[in-house]
Amino acid sequence: MTECSRRSMLCTTVAGLSGGLAPALFAGDKRPRAPKFTVSDTRVISHLAHRYHGWPTLARRKNGQLLLVCSGGRESHVCPFGRVELMRSDDGGAHWSWPQTLIDSAIDDRDAGVLETPGGSLLVTTFTSLAFEQPAYFAKGDAKKVARWIAARDRVPETTRKKMLGEWMIRSTDGGQSWSSPTRCGVNSPHGPIALANGDLIYAGKELYNQHNRIGAAVSVDDGVSWKWAGTIPTRPGDDHRQYHELHAVEAVPGRLIAHIRNHNPRHAGETLQSESTDGGRTWSTPHEIGVWGLPSHLLKLADGRLLMSYGHRRKPFGNQVRISDDAGATWSEPMGLSEDGAGGDLGYPSTVQLDNGHLVTAWYEKLKGTSLAVLRQARWQLTG
Repeated sequence: MTECSRRSMLCTTVAGLSGGLAPALFAGDKRPRAPKFTVSDTRVISHLAHRYHGWPTLARRKNGQLLLVCSGGRESHVCPFGRVELMRSDDGGAHWSWPQTLIDSAIDDRDAGVLETPGGSLLVTTFTSLAFEQPAYFAKGDAKKVARWIAARDRVPETTRKKMLGEWMIRSTDGGQSWSSPTRCGVNSPHGPIALANGDLIYAGKELYNQHNRIGAAVSVDDGVSWKWAGTIPTRPGDDHRQYHELHAVEAVPGRLIAHIRNHNPRHAGETLQSESTDGGRTWSTPHEIGVWGLPSHLLKLADGRLLMSYGHRRKPFGNQVRISDDAGATWSEPMGLSEDGAGGDLGYPSTVQLDNGHLVTAWYEKLKGTSLAVLRQARWQLTG
């Protein structure tokens, strides 16, 4: 068991926050020191060594069971074979079930999110893609691969493939024994929606495959059966909103939402931006930098009220990091490196759950050294200070 802590580092200026919250850090101030933590074990948890796994999400049910969904069945980062798979753990991540296929459309089913609603329903989200048809991906490889991809592509006509593009959700009301057919939910982000204290559901994300590509949040007031647009996150001056991606949200305190955004604009490229809402997602503050390089972020409210952000770090040291906020997201601590042994940048999308004993479980995907396939890895750890 290894105990870890991080050196203090200078933060960048944090832009003004909405809802009467003043910036807590300015250039030259030091970040809050990261708490000490211990990692008890880190290991591969995926079962199918001959397949590429990507973009998982962890969730914890009220009965203590852990759920993990991912895009499995793949040959590579982009391919026509992605499918949504589900694994379960009844012992805090010590053991995981064999993957169950939930969605396997005729095109690429990618990032998967999962949530147990306050009403006990299970929601699983994904989006579909035809990126594998681009010549840069499609024609790369030997003749057998190209023939295999052509056969997979031509399972359905081109017009049908295009109709299958979208943001999708399935729902179970019996603990996952049976699932609905996929329905469109109008927005997507890797880790899916969250539940609010009042029982409503909020899905911070991005519209795909339409002329607007709005960034913001959808809301459901009927346990995830239907969704409607709640509000749009404004674009920071000088930014292109189409370069905002892969949001996730948390209710920092009752009535105050925080959303993190993957930013690909030239200003603060590769950093996580933050936006806030105090009216249930109908209006949002202009996104601002928080001085965190790494993405995309998953947000969790801990049992003691602190916030935890988990994110991939796709430059040396390649791996996954977490940070703590003691002040409802106004400031974020120094980074804590959960994993720093990555072979390269094809990794990340971590998400974290907390167990009854306060310990934490974080899962992510990672392409290991010496292989073209990515696995699912997990760290079990705890905050010790």
